[in-house]
Amino acid sequence: MPSLKVATFNVNSVKSRMPVLEKWLSGPDAPDILCLQETKCQDADFPVAAFEALGYKSNFKGMKSYNGVAVISRAEPDEVAFGLGDEPEPDRGESEAARVARARFGKFNIIDTYVPQGKEMDNPDFPYKLRFFKRIRAMFERDYKTSGLLLWVGDLNVAPTDIDVTHPENKKDHVCFTQVVKDALSDVESWGLVDIFRQHRPDAGEFTFWDYRVKDALNRNIGWRIDHLIGTMATAKACTGVIVERSLRAAEKPSDHTAVVGTFEV
Repeated sequence: MPSLKVATFNVNSVKSRMPVLEKWLSGPDAPDILCLQETKCQDADFPVAAFEALGYKSNFKGMKSYNGVAVISRAEPDEVAFGLGDEPEPDRGESEAARVARARFGKFNIIDTYVPQGKEMDNPDFPYKLRFFKRIRAMFERDYKTSGLLLWVGDLNVAPTDIDVTHPENKKDHVCFTQVVKDALSDVESWGLVDIFRQHRPDAGEFTFWDYRVKDALNRNIGWRIDHLIGTMATAKACTGVIVERSLRAAEKPSDHTAVVGTFEV
């Protein structure tokens, strides 16, 4: 069976991150499929030509200044859709479409999500975040099968366990770490999903996000694991390894996240 590398990367502005992406995607470790979040780019301004020059097709949905998802791939997907496939919440239709990309490559389904961060516990965006997870679960139940090849990736804005953050004792009330949001993610996973990242990288200190505001966060490894590779049992069995591309966070003018890459024998 052919080997397929699938990556997830919150780029925190795709246009700002093109120098980092061009170097990576032109090298030997380039993925076959790259799922981006927080592209912060209107569709008319998406750097399609730059990706084409690197040998990639681009499918995307964006907004000015925030949100935005894209599936960048060597082969054109058989199907692509944006949004959760249900009725958007009032006044959130544009932003919801720019938070979820769904792509099918043969029998392999990829769901790329940028889950709302939630802002603060008493902000309306936090209960919206919890509802968003319920709607993701409903989408899986409605449109997919637990027996199929399905990979859910993206910035889910949840660190599920104590080893997924530095100093967890200080973060119990954080919108990305409080128990209710961990439960929301766990409920989606209970549909029939496996944390593929942890299947291959079970140790503490395995992070994907290092805050710009924390001095020397990467070298001190003060971070969070909020970028995920999650899949059905069939997808988990097909995964032969997971890599965290820390060098991308160490690059000049990096995103505050880095890419996570899974290799699948599909």
